[in-house]
Amino acid sequence: MAYQSIQLDQELFVSDIYTIHYYEYRNDFHFDGERHDFWEFQCVDKGIAEVITDNGTYTLTRSQVIFHRPNEFHTLKANGRTAPNIIVISFACNSPCMKFFENKILEFSDTERSILGRIIAEARNCFASPLDNPYLEKMIKKSTVPFGSQKLLTLYLEELLIHMIRRYTIAHYSASAGIYDSCQTSSETCRNIIHYLGEHVRQSLTIEDISKDNMIGRSQLQKLFREEYQCGVIEFFSRMKIDFAKQLIRENDMNFTQISDFLGYSSIHYFSRQFKKLSGMTPTEYATSIKALSERPQSQS
Repeated sequence: MAYQSIQLDQELFVSDIYTIHYYEYRNDFHFDGERHDFWEFQCVDKGIAEVITDNGTYTLTRSQVIFHRPNEFHTLKANGRTAPNIIVISFACNSPCMKFFENKILEFSDTERSILGRIIAEARNCFASPLDNPYLEKMIKKSTVPFGSQKLLTLYLEELLIHMIRRYTIAHYSASAGIYDSCQTSSETCRNIIHYLGEHVRQSLTIEDISKDNMIGRSQLQKLFREEYQCGVIEFFSRMKIDFAKQLIRENDMNFTQISDFLGYSSIHYFSRQFKKLSGMTPTEYATSIKALSERPQSQS
């Protein structure tokens, strides 16, 4: 049998990089603004910055990032009190998935910050231009560039963007952790409700919300889930959220406070109580048990 190749899709492709900058601004810095026909993101590494776009005015704090789609007007300024450190990267990418980043304020996880650090380090290897000139419009490559440096820049940037899309979309939950997508149930209504819960797993839902949005009576909803899963719908939803939290702990991209916020809990204390109630362990105990398991020496055969 002859081998056959598999054509792999490129859901995200960065074709060009325009600028990679890391600025340490004064507390009175102000950039008047611009438009250009490529993407740009601004991330705060330290301090606070204010950004004005076509859609409004935003205040960014550490690790927060804002993306500007092509031809979107944007400015940047310090708030007059703190001297912020800002990372700005601009690039060309025509992939449809970039629509995800429009009109959002996001936050880099620890893993994403690490990738961003690799981008900055590789830019220093690649470019002779200073990375701290906010007005530089054309970066100059070094006369001697380490092998693969230019390729790594685009690969790291693509990795960063892909990682963020996967982390922030519920599709990542459904595909990676979604044991609930394959729940054995004879009820189409129940399957639809489970899909609804998965799409809203980052929110705080009441039984009234679930009933109204799925056009089913409260008592009928409870009866349905007790027959299928021997628990009420809110308990089912709570277990779904905690299972998602376990996945996020294993992935080690967010700390417990970030996971609590990401999943819509009112406080880290309530999240910890719910985690302990439904899993029998605190988040710290669970994380430690996973770490111990992963580091356990393999037995010799």
